[in-house]
Amino acid sequence: MDGQIPAADTIPVDINPQGFETIPDVLACAVAQYPDNPAFTSFGRTLCYAELGQLAQAFALYLQRETDLKPGDRIAIQLPNLIQYPVVLYGAMLAGLVVVNTNPLYTASEMQHQFNDSGARALIIHKSMAHKADQILASTAIDYTFVTQVGDLHDFVKRTLLNAAVKYLKRMEPKYHLPGAIPLRSALLKYMGGKPDPVTRVRGDIAVLQYTGGTTGVSKGAMLTHANLISNMLQGQKRIDESGSGWQRQLILPLPLYHIYAFTIAQASLISGGHIVLIPNPRDLDGFVKELSNWQPSTFIGLNTLFVALCNHERFRALDFSALQVTFSGGMALTHAAADQWHQVTGCQVVEGYGLTETAPAVCMNRVGALQIGSIGFPVIHTDVRILQEGVEQPVEQPGELCVKGPQVMRGYWQREEDTRESFTADGYFRTGDIAVRQADGYIRIVDRAKDMIIVSGFNVYPNEVEDVVSLHPDVLECAAVGIPDHNSGEAVKLFVVAKATELNRELLRDWCKERLTRYKVPKHVEFVAELPKSNVGKILRRALRTPAAEPQPAEKQLEEVS
Repeated sequence: MDGQIPAADTIPVDINPQGFETIPDVLACAVAQYPDNPAFTSFGRTLCYAELGQLAQAFALYLQRETDLKPGDRIAIQLPNLIQYPVVLYGAMLAGLVVVNTNPLYTASEMQHQFNDSGARALIIHKSMAHKADQILASTAIDYTFVTQVGDLHDFVKRTLLNAAVKYLKRMEPKYHLPGAIPLRSALLKYMGGKPDPVTRVRGDIAVLQYTGGTTGVSKGAMLTHANLISNMLQGQKRIDESGSGWQRQLILPLPLYHIYAFTIAQASLISGGHIVLIPNPRDLDGFVKELSNWQPSTFIGLNTLFVALCNHERFRALDFSALQVTFSGGMALTHAAADQWHQVTGCQVVEGYGLTETAPAVCMNRVGALQIGSIGFPVIHTDVRILQEGVEQPVEQPGELCVKGPQVMRGYWQREEDTRESFTADGYFRTGDIAVRQADGYIRIVDRAKDMIIVSGFNVYPNEVEDVVSLHPDVLECAAVGIPDHNSGEAVKLFVVAKATELNRELLRDWCKERLTRYKVPKHVEFVAELPKSNVGKILRRALRTPAAEPQPAEKQLEEVS
């Protein structure tokens, strides 16, 4: 039965003593309390809270004075982990805009879908990705495009060197033609020192459209309100505080800010006046480890893939981890082997959590000092979790669908009322699609997924999206994509193909996919078959194609697609 959709406008009073209503309130409080504290660092440039506040206000004022964007309009941010990201994020929200987080790895067609679905009217993009925007902006509603380079917020010498290195040495800025594109640096400088006009936004207003997918392969925007995000920041902070004071002193964040996991962790740090060191490209392990050698982190945010890759890096094992208090894992299942290896190398245990885009994201987390690897721990405060089978709550150790109710649960999917209704139970619990059991000791364990979604290095891959692309190949008769275990990335995409032509091979298909899909969605394995297993009504049986007993793939030397 279709369910009751939450209002998503409540922030529990007992965890919100500051009385936050919107994310700009959180920023204002942090700037007032911690003006001189370092807030974000990237490429050797650190913004203190006062400077972050000034730059955000400058961007908000530019939006108000130089554009016709109004509160509630959507603005897409497509940036890697640069200090420009928090500047434009908070600036857009100060102007009352709704942020659409966009993966920088997206292909042009993926960008076009997200921009059109969200109705975005503005875009902030790094120059290395602008050539993709060039291909599709004319087919979108985007009126304003801001472009930025790596060094734009550095001093003259560093800015010149960094931008020249990216453009000319690394050749990472393909030519593009975007008439009227606005240099972000110029926009910020024009209104630096100014204050934007106050904008009235309330806790139930949408703050972010965070795109996820579904079994249909259609990417959907989860409507996360200010109340959703603030509630989850505070819920997460409450659990993180169990690790002791000072966890926010120096937080290493290699996961991309456009991903909801990193996004919300960053906001929790903001509340506490924390310092986040952004890692723009964690796939460059040598560069990552070199950057880590400059810091003594108190907190590390990662996922299974990253832990394995780093622990296998000789210079990483030689670093000083004496200040490391806590390591958090999310986005994909944490393996015992990765957790043990990380603990052995760093002396720090890994705290595993569980969440979804639709829940902003944290639902459950283990407790520091009471970890149970293989479980997702207990629900965070003010979160009710039920394990249901055909609407009936299941007893201990009996599997059922994990369903969630709490102030962090989204308002619904953007302009998709039917999908929204189907995602909630009759009494208002969000249906996660994950199969779980509650143990006798109260810990919750994920045992399966009801949906066909594949998780590659913490990113969702929806089989229909891959199949739709592959099916367009002239030599493919039919195909099916499934997830199989992979030691390095948790799962990998395996494609089964019924071919029309014998000359079709794995590399030709992978090249076809690389042109049309983000890299982590490209099938790692391709198997040609005479036919696909089907039900009596002709539906492809993906479960019959999975091989639960398959051996995990050997670890690769380089981390795959976590940014």
